[in-house]
Amino acid sequence: MKTSTLYPLLDQINLPADVRKLSKDQLKPLAKELREFLTQTVSVSGGHFAAGLGTVELTVALHYVFDTPSDQLVWDVGHQAYPHKILTGRKERMTTIRTRDGVSAFPSRFESEYDAFGVGHSSTSISAALGMAIASNLKGEDQQMVAIIGDGSITGGMAFEAMNHAGAIDANLLVILNDNDMSISPPVGAMSNYLTKILSSKLYSSVREESKKVLSKMPSVWELARRTEEHMKGMIVPGTLFEELGFNYIGPIDGHDLDMLVPTLENLKHISGPRFLHIVTKKGKGYPPAEKDPLAYHGVSAFDPSKDALPKSAPSPHPTYTEVFGNWLCDMAAKDERLLGITPAMREGSGLVKFSEQFPSRYFDVAIAEQHAVTLAAGQACQGAKPVVAIYSTFLQRAYDQLIHDVALQNLDVLFALDRAGLVGPDGPTHAGSFDYSYMSCLPNMLVMAPADENECRQMLYTGFLHEGPASVRYPRGKGPGVAVQKTMTALPIGKAEIRHKGSRIAILAWGSMVTPALEAGKSLNATVVNMRFVKPIDKVLILELAKSHEIFVTVEENAIPGGAGSAVNNFLQVQRILMPVLNIGLPDSFVEQGTREELLAFCGLDAVSILKRIETFCA
Repeated sequence: MKTSTLYPLLDQINLPADVRKLSKDQLKPLAKELREFLTQTVSVSGGHFAAGLGTVELTVALHYVFDTPSDQLVWDVGHQAYPHKILTGRKERMTTIRTRDGVSAFPSRFESEYDAFGVGHSSTSISAALGMAIASNLKGEDQQMVAIIGDGSITGGMAFEAMNHAGAIDANLLVILNDNDMSISPPVGAMSNYLTKILSSKLYSSVREESKKVLSKMPSVWELARRTEEHMKGMIVPGTLFEELGFNYIGPIDGHDLDMLVPTLENLKHISGPRFLHIVTKKGKGYPPAEKDPLAYHGVSAFDPSKDALPKSAPSPHPTYTEVFGNWLCDMAAKDERLLGITPAMREGSGLVKFSEQFPSRYFDVAIAEQHAVTLAAGQACQGAKPVVAIYSTFLQRAYDQLIHDVALQNLDVLFALDRAGLVGPDGPTHAGSFDYSYMSCLPNMLVMAPADENECRQMLYTGFLHEGPASVRYPRGKGPGVAVQKTMTALPIGKAEIRHKGSRIAILAWGSMVTPALEAGKSLNATVVNMRFVKPIDKVLILELAKSHEIFVTVEENAIPGGAGSAVNNFLQVQRILMPVLNIGLPDSFVEQGTREELLAFCGLDAVSILKRIETFCA
């Protein structure tokens, strides 16, 4: 998007060094233009919106005070990093964000030297920034390391592990908590701002350190002084926890007040050791509809910024896979009171809104804590409950040890509903569910299923719920082929596939989302097409039958080929000493970048046309 006279200051900014050339009086007008530019670009491209609106002033202040990229900014998750991208050389390309070959949806080290650490999953920023601070210090470098983390991400255990370590080694690290949700508004005001200026000043810090040296020789007096300081700070700021972790806590302050932000950051820049700045912001700041409903404007498609509401999509007779899951969960909960629903802070995304309203006592949102979610489910199962963990495929990776040790090893009744499996599209490789066939099917006791359509998804969820032991059902983002969903629930025979098209010579074995394109390609070839349904256990009986009557096997899956469903077929044929050509089609052995889901499927050779060409080439 080309800049214009609408943005006289922003037009002058190509890199953060240009921000540092401005006077302090120009920072507020720059922030205003930046917010307007962000609104205009996201309205064209879509993307994460409300979080970035809330960090405009913080971003301006950080690049004004710190010498980036020498000083390193580590953004947690990255939803709030759009203003950062605009100020760091990507302004002209912002309308390409989340598109094929466009600007990445999240900070990426491959994209810009100003993106100090690649992110997408939450709660990683403090650990990464701490690692950078340690390595920089060992090299004798004088760099500032800043981690910017949100109030949701800081609930992740990894964030507290990092803070505990940072405090113990007295690391030179600044952590900024961008708090846009906690109920801490009373301390934000004139008195709090005055105290923050005092607490972050060089005078206070030097007096504090010198007093420690003197009073430490008088233990009883030192203990009284220490307790008095903690008591006084505890009365005015909610920072006792962070102080106990070894951080010098400052705040909370208004994260939209540049007159407060800039001098506070300048003070903190010249203080050594672990520092913690607590700022309070408003998600969606400056765009009234987003302020009113920040959840709806968290991630948006293209919209008209002159209107007060996002465009509504036309109602569809066919539900998404997420909606199929949400409806099944409520129906099953009504039938079986043992069912409990668990989500790691993804109620809306995973389709649990209706369940949380209808069964509030059986609904558990554990915040961004995937490891806890899985072990919580294991504990519930130990007491006879039937927990269902609704989680994105990419996020379950974060709890793999708990999946193995706490669930699979103990053969506990936990059902995993894996949403966003396979290629997710605009969010790119950090959010793609490319590996769950591989990491689930290698586990003893695990039942692994993949539905070919919406109705099969419902029946598989029912099958997994009735199954004694751990089970998973993985389904892609968005809609399926449009098969009507039956209200009745019927358990599928475990490990039994179904032939969707009877042909000759070539047998195409397809799983989940790949059944539809495989069927289209298979009919053109007069091949036998099988909906395999189960990744584990695979239908060995049917495979043996097909091996006797067909010359070539083709496996098709929306998963990495190593360790995937096709690999299971290869291994079985090898054990049976069946020698026949097998073509494995799946995701490439590389991280697939962003684009629409349709673009990425074609790029990976997983659409019907590509599958047909791959088979024809192989057979030739």
